[in-house]
Amino acid sequence: MPDLTVNYMGLELKNPLIAASSGLTGSINSIKKLEENGIAAVVLKSLFEEQILMESKSMKGDFSLHAEETDYIKGYIRQNNLSDYLRMLETCKKETSIPIIASINCISASEWTDFAKQIEGSGADAIELNMFILPGDIEQTGEQIEKIYFDIIKTVSQKVSIPIAVKIGFYFTGLAKFVFDLSIRETSAIVLFNRYYRPDIDINNMEIIAADVFSSPYENAIPLRWISILSDKVKCDLSATTGIHDGYTTIKNLLAGAKTVQVATSLYKNGPQYIQTMLEQITGWLSDHGFKSVQDIFGKMSQSHIKNPAVYERSQFMKYYSDRK
Repeated sequence: MPDLTVNYMGLELKNPLIAASSGLTGSINSIKKLEENGIAAVVLKSLFEEQILMESKSMKGDFSLHAEETDYIKGYIRQNNLSDYLRMLETCKKETSIPIIASINCISASEWTDFAKQIEGSGADAIELNMFILPGDIEQTGEQIEKIYFDIIKTVSQKVSIPIAVKIGFYFTGLAKFVFDLSIRETSAIVLFNRYYRPDIDINNMEIIAADVFSSPYENAIPLRWISILSDKVKCDLSATTGIHDGYTTIKNLLAGAKTVQVATSLYKNGPQYIQTMLEQITGWLSDHGFKSVQDIFGKMSQSHIKNPAVYERSQFMKYYSDRK
């Protein structure tokens, strides 16, 4: 049987499948089920920067939030306080044998970063910084936004010695350079790409609602393209996420140059036992194609390893439509 072990940001994983931060990674019982079915590592359900700040300041409200945001964070804290998070992290380390990656959803390099040290002290194998600064301010430049990312990484790296992964979206003018600049800082891995909250409009009730929270397989085209372009250029590991719905899509992203993939939607829809199906698909494909190890396929179809590298940079459909009869 092919060897599925991988090394991701210095962590030895039994296969390339990681459970992404979600409700499925928010309890010890759920995490145990994921491990029992073969998941290689889990990213815990995220803490929010606002949550950490508000709890640490005893809910004094001495920083700016809209009233509805404050109410939401208060409600979230009631169900997910910091001490509970640390206790769950400690329990996960005691009762499971897979790497546990803590996750924080953050937008600034403020005093919340002190909490990163407590996360490390509770046994986290790594920390994933889930960052998204919405480029919606007409007075804020791209360079200013990018500096926030760099400042967060620098500040957190000064607090902890465990590996740091950065999970980002693709809303950057110079995405390739930005990802490269992230990779040469204190970053062990970059996760491409996050799938953020998407607003929709209910035209019958005239209300703002959430669009579908689950990913679709076609959405993987975006991380697949960029991992293919960047995997041979960056100085850290890459992990693919969004649209990873089966083992075959996992193979595509590994061929593009990812070291691991992060899954959530497929586990919500099919249950933790679907991990076994994905692993069977991966091992079956490797065996059928004569590969003895999953590491043998890393980057085999990245931009620098194919005959026509420009295919990953094509942005228009002219050739596609002109070839169709």
